[in-house]
Order: sequence, then C-alpha cells, then structure tokens
Amino acid sequence: MEERRVAVRVAYNGKEFHGSQWQPDLKTVEGEILNALKKIEGQDSKWYRLKSSSRTDSGVSAVSNVMAFYTSIKNSDGLLRALNANSKDVYFWACSDIPKNRNVRHALYRRYRYILPSEGLDVDALKKGASLFIGTHDFRHFCKKDGRGTVATVTDIDVHDENEFLIIDLTAPYFLWNMARRIVAAMEQVARGKAEQSEILSALKGKAAYFGVADPHGLILMDVSYHDLIFRKFDDPVLHRKAAVKRFEKRTEEEILQAIWQ
Repeated sequence: MEERRVAVRVAYNGKEFHGSQWQPDLKTVEGEILNALKKIEGQDSKWYRLKSSSRTDSGVSAVSNVMAFYTSIKNSDGLLRALNANSKDVYFWACSDIPKNRNVRHALYRRYRYILPSEGLDVDALKKGASLFIGTHDFRHFCKKDGRGTVATVTDIDVHDENEFLIIDLTAPYFLWNMARRIVAAMEQVARGKAEQSEILSALKGKAAYFGVADPHGLILMDVSYHDLIFRKFDDPVLHRKAAVKRFEKRTEEEILQAIWQ
C-alpha cells in the first residue's frame, strides 16, 4: 500500500477530553483521531504512527494543534472530509504533506491564549508581571517536571482587555509541561496583591516558590507555526456549519470563554 505522511490542523474543546495524549480507556484527542482513521482506512493504530506537535492537558482547548500521521488517501480534501465525518469532537481544517522523517514537534513558535475574568485584577500589575517572564529563564518553578531541561525562552506575552475579560497571549518556541498555566497563575497572584514581582524574579533565579496553576479551561492553543510547512485550508460548507468551528474561528474571545467554561 502506497502511503504518504501528512500534518493536519485540528480544533477541539478540551472539556470533551482527558487531554490530547492517548490513554487506555479514556477519551483523548489522539484516541479520537486514531478511531476516525481506523474507521476510514482499517489499519492497526500503530500503522499511522500518529505524532502531535503539542501536548494539551485535560480541559485545555485548541484552535490549531497539529497532528502528523501516515495515510493511503491521496486527496487532502477527501481525507479531511472523511475525518470530519467520522469524528464527533475533533475538527480537521487544514492539511500539509510532510517528509516522512519530519518531526512536527520542531516548530518556529507556539502561541497559547488564556482568557481570564478581569474582575478584581490590577491590570497594570498583571502586565508588569508578564514582562518578567519574557526572555530565556530557568522555569523549574513554573512547570511540572518530566525529566526534560527546564530552561526555555518566552518571546512575547501580550495582555489586552476584551469586555470583562483579559486576553493573555503567550508565545514561545516551546512550552514546558504546565508552563503557560503556571505563568498565568503567577501573573494573577501579582494582580490580586497576593504575591510580589520580586517573588517571581527570585523564582526565576532559582529560589523555590509556588504560585499555583491556572484553571485549564481558560487555556487555548491558538497556533503552531512552521517555516517549511504550507497548510491548505479545507473549505467545506459542511465543516463550517459545525458549531465548534464557528466557536473557535468566528466568535469573539468572550463567546469562546462562555462556550468553554459553561
């Protein structure tokens, strides 16, 4: 059987899944994708060699996570149409052919968005807290350790108002486990007067500290960007009638929050 390797952009509501990584006996994003692929092509799960660009925890949503796998279907629109027809809670909206040895975890950057209710927050303090994280730091006290190194680079954190919410966009080449949510939690602690900026600086310099972990339901993976992959969007009227795609692509940030947090 002649095969090709593709990368697809997917959207999903994290409330529907126990995270993105496959787990036995639990509903996950990878499990949903594998089930759809098996319905279409009938191969054993290992044949597809499914790999994700970014792991999202239980409750975390995505507008544009990227998944790579092998397929025997040559037409990209036909592949995405079939996947959407056989998947209830993962929505496939763009596709790119990739070399068979291409690791989709190697990306230019990832952008996460956290939507935070603004009531009771000092916005200026929140923005000052955000600025402390920009640059290269040891994030050992702002991640869940999994054996990897804890030095990482945050290229940008943008904060802006959206009605009764604060929209926090965090950009980095990669994020450590829980890193985005722990950064937001520290920023919120400063904005509520429960922590000082100096405490964040000390933690970035190695002093033990814990600022909590922000609720996963406020976090959305917005984009994974590559310099060498060109994704062709799937323009199917049936897909665009799906509520979840409208939720992520057409609605305001406030409506996204309301839809996810309900």
